[in-house]
Amino acid sequence: MTDTASLHANLIAIIAPVVSDLGFDLVRVQLMGKAGEQTLQIMAEDPATGQLTLGQCAQISRALDEPLETADPIAGEYALEVSSPGIDRPLTRASDWVRWAGHEVRGKLDPVVDGRNRFHGVITGLDGDKLTIEVKSVGPVVLPFSVVASAKLVLTPKLINATRPLDSSDADELIEIPDEASANDNDSTED
Repeated sequence: MTDTASLHANLIAIIAPVVSDLGFDLVRVQLMGKAGEQTLQIMAEDPATGQLTLGQCAQISRALDEPLETADPIAGEYALEVSSPGIDRPLTRASDWVRWAGHEVRGKLDPVVDGRNRFHGVITGLDGDKLTIEVKSVGPVVLPFSVVASAKLVLTPKLINATRPLDSSDADELIEIPDEASANDNDSTED
């Protein structure tokens, strides 16, 4: 196991139980940046909503202060960032691929499969450790789950509709923007 993989496993071992004890699901743990200027990014979600409010992010951050301070797994200074995965979320768990079947996804492969290091298509299924993606120019492509280095949902109207309603209870201000169809209905064509 490389030092990076070992550090990642150690971070997950510290963070996952805390997040779980608070009733949230851990989506991703990622350490970014160079030594002394690193950011520890923790993405989690409330299983009931698939998102986190600002208050829930703060709750997780406060709960992680002591365990991260005590374990001190990261050499040097770092910033802690706790966030919701967002609408165009990363797909990191097998359950994500099942939950978001029928939606567009983009991703990177490692190692390369059939000369491809990237993919873009619609998730059509997960069977064991095999993902099926419908690629517009090719048709169905079956990939081993283990070769997906990273994947993220593509922001589409279908995805936006599937993630409503968003919880805005912690927002300072909410600005509603009408969708294109209703905005066009309200346009005046008088001269």
